[in-house]
Amino acid sequence: MKEKIHPNYADAVIHCACGTIINTRSTHKDMRIGICSKCHPFFTGTAKYVDTAGRVERFQKRYAKKAK
Repeated sequence: MKEKIHPNYADAVIHCACGTIINTRSTHKDMRIGICSKCHPFFTGTAKYVDTAGRVERFQKRYAKKAK
């Protein structure tokens, strides 16, 4: 590796808005994030898929195989 061209890679702390603290290594010392894997709805299983105005039913009705 060439000398004096690489950034300083040191211990870092990531603070989430939910209060989770993650210790890792990065080129930035401290980071603050708004959402992490412990509070994101997709990862916690609380994600809700909202069908607005019956779009799924209209699609299924339009492209359903017609019985002969």
